Amino acid sequence: MADIISVENLVEVYADSTRALEGISFNVEEGEFFGFLGPNGAGKSTTIKILTTLLRKTSGHVSVTGYDLDESPKEIRKVIGVLSQETIVDVDLTGRENLHLQGRLEQMHGRILKTREDELLKMVQLEEFANKPAGRYSGGMKKRLDLASALIHKPRLLFLDEPTTGLDPQSRASIWDYLEKLNREEGVTIFLTTQYMEEADKLCRELSIIDHGKIIAAGSPTELKRAIGHDNITVSLKDPQDASLRAETKRILQEVHGITDITDSDGGIIAHNKDAGEIIADVVAALDHNGIRPTSLSMSSPTLEDVFLHHTGRRIRPEELGRKTTEPYVM
Repeated sequence: MADIISVENLVEVYADSTRALEGISFNVEEGEFFGFLGPNGAGKSTTIKILTTLLRKTSGHVSVTGYDLDESPKEIRKVIGVLSQETIVDVDLTGRENLHLQGRLEQMHGRILKTREDELLKMVQLEEFANKPAGRYSGGMKKRLDLASALIHKPRLLFLDEPTTGLDPQSRASIWDYLEKLNREEGVTIFLTTQYMEEADKLCRELSIIDHGKIIAAGSPTELKRAIGHDNITVSLKDPQDASLRAETKRILQEVHGITDITDSDGGIIAHNKDAGEIIADVVAALDHNGIRPTSLSMSSPTLEDVFLHHTGRRIRPEELGRKTTEPYVM
């Protein structure tokens, strides 16, 4: 299948000499649900602004839906949809009026626009609220209306920049259902940036992880999780800030047969291994023999958070979720 996005050696340097992107390269196939993961300031939003023609790149080559980014930005805008973290519905207009306004901006009119409005209101389950002011909508309803607005012109490619940040779990799950259906049944290619590893694991078939402007891992969620080992044993320490305690715990774990890798976590140490059930008793015995008394031990299969931790040495902290850095728009 042909690539709908092609990025080669993309570099972005801001006016203050900050290097936001350090020559990243990746491709997205048409019909793909592609995830672009990373913490705040990693380069996710910078990348999506460049791909959606909102930010001028410093160097590199980019093509979107077959159009060269430098030569055909207007053509690209006609065939993409964009849903950002911030909801942009007009709270003084009704749900239908919001869709109608967006449709008129896309040069749609008459019966074609009316039919499309009806389709989208049904899809996002806002039919019974269509004639009520959007200002009365809940946060989840506004986000669903925002999604419908981004789809009014039937884009081939939909960019989602942290679309579920700030939503409650139920609203987030509803958005996930709509997006899965959109990709599966209508064939819309979706490019998702997110800090929620669970979101990426559920929705994306391929993804890249970016940190400090560089892509540090790429592949399917299954491939990335398999690459770091089958299981994890997390050793929570009484004083995780004690450097000597961390070092001693790592030394002990390195001597346990079956442990393939060791990384730091916020609360202690994670030991990666092929089968935690077979070696957990050896881990307990080794720690006890050396006088290490962890506050807890837990076993788990690897998640995308573990993948991120493995490649970056840190997890995304809860307080980071939903907090965006300020990045300039340069046209």
